[in-house]
Amino acid sequence: MPAAAFWLPLLVKMAVTAAFVIAATKAAERVGPLVAGMIATLPIAAGPSYVFLALEHDSAFIADGALASLVTNGATVAMSLTYVVLAQRCGLPISLGAALGVWLALAIAIRAVPWTTAGAVLLSIAVYAVCIPVVDRYRNVRMPPMRPRWYDVPMRAVLVGLLVAAVVELSDRLGPTMTGILAVFPIVLTSLMVILHTRIGGPATAAVIAYTTSGMVGFSLCCLAARLLVEPLGTPLGLSLALAVSIGANLAIGLIRRRAARA
Repeated sequence: MPAAAFWLPLLVKMAVTAAFVIAATKAAERVGPLVAGMIATLPIAAGPSYVFLALEHDSAFIADGALASLVTNGATVAMSLTYVVLAQRCGLPISLGAALGVWLALAIAIRAVPWTTAGAVLLSIAVYAVCIPVVDRYRNVRMPPMRPRWYDVPMRAVLVGLLVAAVVELSDRLGPTMTGILAVFPIVLTSLMVILHTRIGGPATAAVIAYTTSGMVGFSLCCLAARLLVEPLGTPLGLSLALAVSIGANLAIGLIRRRAARA
């Protein structure tokens, strides 16, 4: 019974997360890089993580975790920038390895700083102001045809499911800051880089990742909403509104980007 009590909830969490990832991935496969980038930056991994965390922790823990996630989004944007630039000339090992190295170094630095909400917002504004204009130079690449392979979606689903399980099961030991950092580890972006780079090449994959940088703005707003709303409104309503902010922001960003491209 003790073993079943541990493994059954863990497997349920992984299965629910995997189903969410599969649904989002199938939608992304039928659209272009802009919409795919907007879908990829929805809280596909972090959302289920926080839902399961809310079942085990109070609203203060969730709010502090959301603050750490907000700051860590800056590291993810820097990771995307690193990959986009290097992928123009380098292969997957160098491009992805350097990008993950940047994320890890920044995540370690983030943990060492006592962040406030205002500080996290200012950092996010500065990061986006610098990174978005740079990656925008690499968006306009013609997408070569790509035939999906049967293991693409299951692989992404398993990776995200394992991440969610690790975040939830280790949260008591890690505390809210490390939990918030680990909850937004860029597992979805990493899997996209691995899958696409070897099939459509570095520049085309970089174009998809460049669009996700704009989508990360919506994800940052989602984390900020969770940080501000979870404690006063309660965890269920606060997280629900944060998800609505993420979806609404990405829809708006996608429409603005599409109109700009047509113009």
